[in-house]
Amino acid sequence: RDFCLSRGLGDVYKRQAVVRFGNVLGSRGSVFHTFSSQIDRGGPITVTHPDITRYFMTIPEAVRLVIQAMAVSEGGEVFLLEMGEAVRILELAKQMIELSGCSAQDVPIVFTGLRPGEKLHEELVYEHEETLECDVEGLRVARGESIDARSIFTSIHELEQAATAGDDLEVRDQLADFTDCAVISQRAPLQQAR
Repeated sequence: RDFCLSRGLGDVYKRQAVVRFGNVLGSRGSVFHTFSSQIDRGGPITVTHPDITRYFMTIPEAVRLVIQAMAVSEGGEVFLLEMGEAVRILELAKQMIELSGCSAQDVPIVFTGLRPGEKLHEELVYEHEETLECDVEGLRVARGESIDARSIFTSIHELEQAATAGDDLEVRDQLADFTDCAVISQRAPLQQAR
């Protein structure tokens, strides 16, 4: 978010904004495709945690959101769609099994555990942000800390230097600092691109 927004700062010809939304139904990475394939194979359906929740929207909603956000953007905003209530993925899996004509005995559900860095509940608005009304119904603007473009570019430069030097540990530390994600530095050594 910060990097994308910082790219347009001070440039009257670049108007950049970020659009934040939940999972898009029918997209390639959609849980619906995954669950459908698992049901077709007779299961099991894999769910990471019984209490995990996610927000969903349709492809037309996602497209409309992006177009409307760009139409009203003055540059530098973070837009989000009012997503309503989060959906429990376990309930979604159960409904898909039932709608397919199968039973829980035909297609079992297996809990695989949260992956490193995966959150139990999706956050569309972070603690340090507030949301404001927008001229477009169903669209909001998230406001948080201001962007320090210089520190972003310094971080990217340090990351490039570590990558060029082949310093895997430093690359991981830089990525972890840059993304506020400690999981990155805990994984196995990086593999060189082929």
